[in-house]
Amino acid sequence: MAQFEVVESEGMHWVKINLRDESVRAEAGALSYMNGDIVVDVPLPSVRGAMASVFADESFIRPTYSGTGEIHLEGSLGGCHVVDLNSESWILESGAYWASDGSIDVSIFRERVSTAFWTGEGFVQFRTKVRGTGKVIVRTDGPLEEIELNSGRYLAEGKIVIGRTGDITYTLQRPTRTFLGYLMAGESYLRCYEGSGRLLVCSTPYWRVQFQKAMRPR
Repeated sequence: MAQFEVVESEGMHWVKINLRDESVRAEAGALSYMNGDIVVDVPLPSVRGAMASVFADESFIRPTYSGTGEIHLEGSLGGCHVVDLNSESWILESGAYWASDGSIDVSIFRERVSTAFWTGEGFVQFRTKVRGTGKVIVRTDGPLEEIELNSGRYLAEGKIVIGRTGDITYTLQRPTRTFLGYLMAGESYLRCYEGSGRLLVCSTPYWRVQFQKAMRPR
């Protein structure tokens, strides 16, 4: 398998990938530079995959890099993290997927209509699904924490859970026991993750990411 290394310098994070007669897949536009004997291919998606990617706000074209050499991906003020998959599947939030081993299958997962509607994201809500054995690179706004659930529940306000294993169910839940209490509490619906598996949680962004967002024109 390819070797992935997260490099940090001057507050920036980026990923360096070493290939030895191997292949990796990356998000479209992720490449910064590369050297060595590496061939780039751009597999075309199916019509269904292309349409789903539009709804998921994801790239439907993800180039593959094959051969021997070194690849550097674009830097980010946020974080880059390596996730190890061992014959399992993960469902990632839109925009979290950055790169993966060539052996990892990357596809689209559709959330339930009822859940998608109450999150305010419309009736159709797609996520990126990765499956297999190998390494996956995810990008976040801050440090990443891995939480293990053993037939338990994890409740979160907002999109702080950026990934979950495929056996964990995702629904919405009121923060209070009664609807009247919900109206008086002033809280939004909570995202409920339930079952046995693992979660990837980014609860606190880096200050530089917050500063960058605050400086954007409105």
